[in-house]
Amino acid sequence: MKQFLSELGREIWQVSYTLFRLMIPALIVVKILEELGAVAYLGVVLGPLMNWVGLPESMGLVWATTMATNIYAGMLVFFQLPEAESLTVAQITVLGTLMLMAHGLPVEARIAQQAGVRLRVTLVLRIGGGLLLGWLLHTLYGAGGWLQQANELAWQPAPVDDSWRGWLISQGESLLMIQLVIIVLLTGLKLLRLAGIERLMAWLLRPLLKLLGIGREATTITIVGVTLGLAFGGGLLIKEARAGHVSKRDIFAAMGLLALCHSVIEDTLLVMLLGADISGVLWLRLLFSVTVIAVMTRLIDRRSDQFWRKHLVNRHIEPPQPTAG
Repeated sequence: MKQFLSELGREIWQVSYTLFRLMIPALIVVKILEELGAVAYLGVVLGPLMNWVGLPESMGLVWATTMATNIYAGMLVFFQLPEAESLTVAQITVLGTLMLMAHGLPVEARIAQQAGVRLRVTLVLRIGGGLLLGWLLHTLYGAGGWLQQANELAWQPAPVDDSWRGWLISQGESLLMIQLVIIVLLTGLKLLRLAGIERLMAWLLRPLLKLLGIGREATTITIVGVTLGLAFGGGLLIKEARAGHVSKRDIFAAMGLLALCHSVIEDTLLVMLLGADISGVLWLRLLFSVTVIAVMTRLIDRRSDQFWRKHLVNRHIEPPQPTAG
């Protein structure tokens, strides 16, 4: 028991220190940029792209806020816009998909970097992937005449204190909650490993993971990221990668999947509060993510080591050896 608690305490410290060292500076920088109007400017830049996915240009500010901060902040901006009450369910679903695919980028992209994936890869996957899926949903719903009814707003978030004091309290509460989740999560994973449940999960998911190019060693971490969020899955991947427990190829494939699809429970429920339909924000997003990663892992296996080092991973990461089959 003493050894168990000692190892658990060490793991909790490693993951917490890694995440908070990345998150706290990023949160402060984003707040400063937000105060300087940088987020509003980004919204103006994104405005014309919104037309491509069937949305009013004003929704660019919603997505910009979401990308810079988080989904909840994007929702707050959304409810302040007059266009919020005139969108269809299809449009809300497209907007929700954009928010799910690309949010909290200053923090989450930095976590992906520390795991070994280049920043440009993460941004292309999340922003480019969001726009592509948004366009596909817009085209699909429009062609079939689906979800064209007016959206009804059944919920609005409570006002928040956007002063520095309010922001500090809010971020402190969020970091505390993250710390509690890390403690519970790592304790649960360690117990599952001791009980052999982790091996059973790996065996059950082996066909899907093989399709995605993700090895058995990254199974549990990938599940954590998909269900709970990229910060937790990415934090565990960083720890396991530094310990040499997960191959660099598995890290790249797992982080690619988490870039497109993570926190499918909490985040999906959040955007559904806006009126988004589950067909787009969950099922089609899952199908899109699995397809993209399955194709991507097969393409990169055929590339040279030089291409891998130059475009896909950070320099300290060695390129993977192609897997058999």
